Amino acid sequence: MILEPLGSVVLGLALAWVALRSLPERLPSRRAVFTTGALGALFGAYLMHSVLGPGHVVATLVGAALIGAVTLSLLIRPRSRLSRSAAA
Repeated sequence: MILEPLGSVVLGLALAWVALRSLPERLPSRRAVFTTGALGALFGAYLMHSVLGPGHVVATLVGAALIGAVTLSLLIRPRSRLSRSAAA
């Protein structure tokens, strides 16, 4: 019972850490990224547990990781464009 929420939070924090390591300039503050990763994965675990029912720990954690990754992807800002004076 406790494995799913705890595991999903750990997965969400790991995903947030990977996102911060690979795209630090395109993400907001570290606190926002870690919070979003953990809460997104926790929500994913809740959603997958509601859909699948008890006894599907691995599938629940996989779903939590996927939904956490999607939630983190919503934080990525677009690349900054060159200003008109620099492009001309």
